[in-house]
Amino acid sequence: MPKFSHEVFVSDASLAPLVSREMKGGRLRKLGSRVYTTNLKERPELLVRRHMWFLVEGLFPGALIADRTALEHRPTPDGTVFIISTKKRPVQLPGLSICPRKGEPPLQEDKPFMGGLYLSCPARAYLENLRPTRIRRGAESRTLSRQKIEENLENLLQIAGVEALQTLRDEARKIALLLHAEKEFKALDALIGTLLGTRKAVLISSSAIARSQGALYDAKRLERFQNLYEALMTSVSVPRPAPSNTGTALPFFEAYFSNFIEGTEFGVDEAASIVFRGKIPKDRPADAHDIIGTYALTSDTQEMHRIPQTSDELISLLRKRHAQLMHGRPDMRPGEFKRVPNQAGSTLFVAPELVEGTLRQGFQWLRSLDTPFKRAVYMMFLIAEVHPFADGNGRCGRIMMNAELIAASEMRIIVPTIFRTEYLSALKALTHNAQATPLIRSLSFAHNYTSKIDWSDYKKAKQMLMDTHAFEDSQQADLDGVRLILP
Repeated sequence: MPKFSHEVFVSDASLAPLVSREMKGGRLRKLGSRVYTTNLKERPELLVRRHMWFLVEGLFPGALIADRTALEHRPTPDGTVFIISTKKRPVQLPGLSICPRKGEPPLQEDKPFMGGLYLSCPARAYLENLRPTRIRRGAESRTLSRQKIEENLENLLQIAGVEALQTLRDEARKIALLLHAEKEFKALDALIGTLLGTRKAVLISSSAIARSQGALYDAKRLERFQNLYEALMTSVSVPRPAPSNTGTALPFFEAYFSNFIEGTEFGVDEAASIVFRGKIPKDRPADAHDIIGTYALTSDTQEMHRIPQTSDELISLLRKRHAQLMHGRPDMRPGEFKRVPNQAGSTLFVAPELVEGTLRQGFQWLRSLDTPFKRAVYMMFLIAEVHPFADGNGRCGRIMMNAELIAASEMRIIVPTIFRTEYLSALKALTHNAQATPLIRSLSFAHNYTSKIDWSDYKKAKQMLMDTHAFEDSQQADLDGVRLILP
């Protein structure tokens, strides 16, 4: 078979005889006007999407990626790409519509893109997205909504800082006359000025309004909270009443496992000596006080029955409990929200200036959840995802989670050492992939597991935990095929 330059290609007069012969021989497939592929098996829309920019360049040489496509860098949900080109006729391909329009050719500020294409510079893209546009029935808008533009600007300010917005405004001012976009520049100038606190334009998006009012929050995190809320609302939770007598065993093992998950690793008997007999290892006093501080909270029945009814109470409770939890680590500023960004692996948590606003916004969904278990799961993820403190966030989140259960006379949740990997993976699935089901499922299993242990006696509880593999290292257990089992 003759070799074409690409798996998917745009034919021209020089290729026409060869294309005709190969089509008759069944060795080519036609995907659209002048568009062919040598791949006879894969779905046409997948092929087109994979070679999208190559096809745009082949069909519209020298075109400028424009309008909303210049800001989104992808097709619209219905598969439309918007460009500026001297060619006027739209092209329809499987899974892709290419819509050209007249406009100023690429400016000096616009950037070379793939092949011979150009990409509108950010200043041009914002100006042209602020232009009014008619929306044909059933079609996607060529430009982004005012709300989306505000959200994009707020996100840019959040990530890149004040200077990025000032630079964008300066560049837009420089090219506005060339684009006949003086009116659009005035609108952009007003938006940027309002976000920076120097103007007072009317805003639409909640995140931009919050910024202008000084109540900043992380809008992307709110999407994750909503994902979890919606999944919880459609899930079924099983009530698991707390036994009348758990003594000291359950709060001790809750504190022990919660610290072990975060890397404060003691043998269980050594941890018991620290908590119950005050034997502080000389070489690890801070680690010992971590366990003591956690146990002081988990064993305080009155404190663990307190749950927040308002966002103000949430902030107050969080700070109070964190101060008690971390009293042995003054360098971690117990009870104070973080001052510098923090992250775990590839997860960058909420920026310091957005912590309080994000907690307050996220709390709005919690009290409308209809069971203690659902509220507990949501509360834990809210704290874990914001990560409001320099350290102690995981422990604090699990304490807040269990308070929701204890206040409703339900069994609390412990996360045994062997379950660490599954628990953390479930958190990551929601954080990175918007998948809430793994977290709900894993915590439901942990809740059920906790309810099966006899907590009335320390020795009995310890033996049941050992028999069910609770103390096994999670990574080694995975390699050995060992699982946490129900008693």
